[in-house]
Order: sequence, then structure tokens, then C-alpha cells
Amino acid sequence: MAGKKESTKTLATNKKAFHDYFVEESLEAGIELTGTEVKSVRKGSLNLKDAWCEIQDGEMILRGMHISPYEQGNIFNRAPTRPRRLLLHKREIMRFFGLVKQSGYTVIPLSVYLKGSRVKVQVGLCKGKKLYDKREDMARRDAKRDMERAVKERNVS
Repeated sequence: MAGKKESTKTLATNKKAFHDYFVEESLEAGIELTGTEVKSVRKGSLNLKDAWCEIQDGEMILRGMHISPYEQGNIFNRAPTRPRRLLLHKREIMRFFGLVKQSGYTVIPLSVYLKGSRVKVQVGLCKGKKLYDKREDMARRDAKRDMERAVKERNVS
């Protein structure tokens, strides 16, 4: 039996997370949304910049993610930054909880995307970067960019 190939479409990425944190591990989670929120997310009106995850009563909660209200949603719209529950297995939540409590990690949403007809969130187990780490990354990125430009100019000539 041939399996269907699920298409994925990235709706938002958290670029600030990659700048401020080392991403040690990531996993895919479902997210509990209402109907008007799903419509708004499909339009791409969401922001992950200041979002983070916390574990409360054995559930992972996504806080700080802003989903703009749907224009045609009238009374069914919810608060834009309300806490939203992430759908993960209990084993995964407890493993992340142990690492966050003892090792100084934090859980940050990295991206939101559509997988088939479902909205998914990529959640990362992250460790904070120091200022010198950020400078190192910027220098590495600049050097790579300069090399790519030099190669491109050489190929054009």
C-alpha cells in the first residue's frame, strides 16, 4: 500500500530563537486551536517572536504566541496571546520537564507549519547563548556570505 506524501507549508519561523539560543533537540507537536484561530493561522497572521513554552500540571503550554483575530470571526475570536496547549505524549513532556529543571534548558517554539490539514509546532530544547557566542555566529555567517559572493562574482566573470 503506497503512503500519501504529506505536504508541509511553513507559516512562521522564530528567527530570534536561533539567534539567542543553541537548539539541542527539537520535536513536532500539535497545537490546540479554535476554528477562527486556525483560519487566521492559515492566512499567516501569527508571530512567534516572544513565545516560550512551560510545563504545568503535566501539560506543555505555549505562551506569548500572537495570532491576530480573524476579520470575519466576530464573537468567536479569542484573545490574541492566550495560552495554548501543545499536544505531546506524556513521556516526551516529562523528559523535557526533567531537562528543563536540572540542566538549565528552556523550551522555545521554533516554527509553525501546516502538515496536511493540521497545524503543527516545532518545539526546541534550547540553551541560552552568551554574547561572545552570538558574535562568533555573526562572524561565521559574514565569512560564509563573503565567500559565496566571491564565488558568485568569479563564476559571472
